[in-house]
Amino acid sequence: MTQRWSEVLSLVTYAVAPGPSTVVVDGTDAEVVADTADRLAATLREAAAVRREGATIDVEGGGPRVVVWLRTSRDRHAEEAARGDHADIVVDLHDRAWPVVRHVAPHLAEHQHWYLRESRAFFGVRAATWDTKFGDDAPAYAAAVCRAGLPIGGTVLDAGCGTGRALPALRDAVGPAGTVIGLDVTAEMLDVARTRGEHLVMGDARRLPFATGALDAIFAAGLVMHLPDAAEGLRELARATCPGGRLVLFHPSGRARLAARHGRTLRPDEPLAVGPLTAACEASGWALTDYDDGEDRFFALAVRHARPRETPRPAPQAEHGVKS
Repeated sequence: MTQRWSEVLSLVTYAVAPGPSTVVVDGTDAEVVADTADRLAATLREAAAVRREGATIDVEGGGPRVVVWLRTSRDRHAEEAARGDHADIVVDLHDRAWPVVRHVAPHLAEHQHWYLRESRAFFGVRAATWDTKFGDDAPAYAAAVCRAGLPIGGTVLDAGCGTGRALPALRDAVGPAGTVIGLDVTAEMLDVARTRGEHLVMGDARRLPFATGALDAIFAAGLVMHLPDAAEGLRELARATCPGGRLVLFHPSGRARLAARHGRTLRPDEPLAVGPLTAACEASGWALTDYDDGEDRFFALAVRHARPRETPRPAPQAEHGVKS
C-alpha cells in the first residue's frame, strides 16, 4: 500500500473511529468499492473491532451511520454522482493510485486536520499539466479582470492563484504603481506561476498573511467551491480588505456547465447560488453588487463595507513565502 493510501485511510479512520457503529463505503464502481472497503476495514481493525460484510463495516460502539462515497471516472450519471453530495466523506479516486479526500463532514473532523494536506495532494500532481488542460481560458480571465474595475495603483491579491493565469491581467489592471500578489497552498502550482508573477506567497486563503484592511481587492477564481467552509472563507477575505475594496469571484465555466462536467446536478443551497452567496456576503462584510452565472462564465462582484461593531484582529503569520 502506497504512502498516499495510508494517509487517506488514516484520515478516514481518524474521522469515523471509534464512535460510529456502521461505516458504509459506496460508489458507482463495485470493484473500487470492494477494494477500498477491505483497505478501510484493515485500517480500522487497528483502532476498533470491526466486522466486514460486503461494503459495510460495523465498528463496535454506538453512534450514527457514516457514508464514505468514492468518486471515480465512472460517475457519469448525475443521479448517481449526486449521491456523493450527501455523503459524510468523499474520496476522489479518479486515479486509483492517488486517492484524495475531498470532503469531510464538520461533525467528523475539524478542517485543520485534513484540508491543507488533501488540497495539496489533489492539486500538486496536476500542476505540471494544468495549463495544458485549461490554458485557453486566459482570455476569459482577462475579461473578468477588466469587468471588475480594479483600482489603478492598488494592492490586489489573487487568492488561490494556481498557475497564475490571472496574474498578467491583474498586473495590467493596477498599472506599474500597483502591487499584485499571488497566493496558493500548493508549492507545485506556485512553481509554474513564477513565470507570470513577481510576488508569490504560499499560504492558506482561510488565514491570510496580511494585516486587516491591507488589500484593495481580491480576485478568487474557483476558490470558494474548494473551501470546506465558504462562509468562514468570505469572512477572512473581508478581514484583509479595506472598506470599499472589491472581491471578484470567477470561474471560466458557469455553474450549470461545471456541474454537468462533474456529473452532478445543481442544488439551490450551494455556496455560489445567488441566495446563499448574497446571504453569506452580507454576514461577512460584503455587499454583492454583480452576479452573472452564464454558460461560459461565473462572475460575482462584492464590495467591502465597514461594519461598526467589527473588531480588527491581528493577521496570522504566513506558513512560509515563495518569491521569484
